[in-house]
Amino acid sequence: MPIVNRVADLHSDIQAWRRDIHQYPELLYDTLRTSSFVADRLREFGCDEVATGLGRTGVVGVIKGKRPAGNGDVKVIGLRADMDALPIQEATGVPYASKTPGLMHACGHDGHTAMLLGAARYLAETRNFSGDAVVIFQPAEEGGAGAKAMIDDGLMDRFGIDQVYGMHNGPGIPIGSFAIRPGPVMAATDSIDITIEGHGGHAARPHKCIDSVLVGAQIINALQQVVARSVDPLDSAVLSMCEFHAGNARNVIPQTAELRGTVRTLTSEARLLVEKRVREIILGVAQITGARIDLAYERGYPVTVNHAAQTDIARNIAAEVAGEGNVEEMPPLMGAEDFSYMLQARPGAFIFCGNGNSAGLHHPAYDFNDEAILYGTSFWIRLVENTLAA
Repeated sequence: MPIVNRVADLHSDIQAWRRDIHQYPELLYDTLRTSSFVADRLREFGCDEVATGLGRTGVVGVIKGKRPAGNGDVKVIGLRADMDALPIQEATGVPYASKTPGLMHACGHDGHTAMLLGAARYLAETRNFSGDAVVIFQPAEEGGAGAKAMIDDGLMDRFGIDQVYGMHNGPGIPIGSFAIRPGPVMAATDSIDITIEGHGGHAARPHKCIDSVLVGAQIINALQQVVARSVDPLDSAVLSMCEFHAGNARNVIPQTAELRGTVRTLTSEARLLVEKRVREIILGVAQITGARIDLAYERGYPVTVNHAAQTDIARNIAAEVAGEGNVEEMPPLMGAEDFSYMLQARPGAFIFCGNGNSAGLHHPAYDFNDEAILYGTSFWIRLVENTLAA
């Protein structure tokens, strides 16, 4: 396998960075230690520019090739890693486990950050490309839209990025393998918050009440019709109501109830349709029951859509690193990813690097597999050297 030899030499350093970051997880935009760690390493590597504070706590490093950009369409390529952790109590039992109770790197962002640092070090040492490689370390992927915040701070224009690529580890994908697809690769995510105002009273006198629990149950049942009977069976959508809060006594019909859920879709048409039907159902249940129902329907991350040409580039690089038979075309995932904003701003692609038979993402027992370092770091290096070839 044509693994970059220097990456094998760097493996122990990259692993050490990863495990250091793992011990000190930080949420959303509060990645102060991690951002400082990243910026310090980039300066040590000799990056031509190190910018901090984009998207509040994002870090960007610019590495210029030995030669100026040629006359091709691509002169600057952006590589993105996310840095933030999750509010989960770690249950891995590893020696380098989180030192912060209730927080852990349960999605592998520590590994993403470390692999991109490894690539930055190699690229800064060799500079065997033309144009600029821009390494992007982003906060707040886990629900904070850090990618959008960095874009709003001028990320793409300030650094002249022509194409942008992202990578995520994939539990269940064998070590040494990659997975990618063109078009929609991860879903849009929207949130539903419903507040029901009924008329409370004694459980023995339900005819004098408007039962908020019954109203909530009707809403949940009715909402399941949206995907089952409104969305085209050949399109994908998920509508899950995951919270139902009402009452605190067995003999009292509660005055209010609260419901919360999530919607996932893979096309803009399905996204619009689901929102329309949810609003219609809420209005209908309110009219039938006499309850007052307030709906907050909030748009979250858009669909992550891989551009066809850049998907082919990423697939070919992955095949060069891992071997032709170790790059699979994956089905779309109904999870969401704020790299979607970067792919709206510039052509690019999002690829998955195998994490082996690990616990799933966002699980207390999850841990990034350090065996993936060789493959993920080599992918970044090959991507830059091939895309920005002299």
